[in-house]
Amino acid sequence: MKKIVFPIMFVAIAVAFYEQTSADKNVYVTVVAMAVFMFGMMRLSAKTPSKNQEKEEEDV
Repeated sequence: MKKIVFPIMFVAIAVAFYEQTSADKNVYVTVVAMAVFMFGMMRLSAKTPSKNQEKEEEDV
């Protein structure tokens, strides 16, 4: 799954940066590109364990 998410995120950021540098900026394209990037970051960070996970397990 990571192999698919990374390229999609990079393309979304590239599109967002390209839209910012163009003469006539389209806000909707930039918003969609940022939403795709944030969704990809959410998917990737969901697998990262919490720092407090060890403390919660010890308290039980």
